[in-house]
Amino acid sequence: MTSTPGMPQESAEEHARNSPDTIPSGTIYSYNVDDSKTPGGIKVRWKVRVVTGPQAARYDARQAEAIREALTWAVKHQRQLRSTQDTP
Repeated sequence: MTSTPGMPQESAEEHARNSPDTIPSGTIYSYNVDDSKTPGGIKVRWKVRVVTGPQAARYDARQAEAIREALTWAVKHQRQLRSTQDTP
């Protein structure tokens, strides 16, 4: 294996182990945020599913639409969001 320019050899090897070629499609990674580090102790969890090919394209489109919807909502409620941030 060749090292990536500007990256130590062991770091390049670690990066290579995480490449899509070595992670089977359908693998799910879960991340839980420490409750003591969230507002009001709310539980936050991310789930990441590895997909490839046409299924990945569908997930990309779905994610893009969700982001677009969230940004549209934020623009419409911008004044309301600012006023809640200003109040103690």
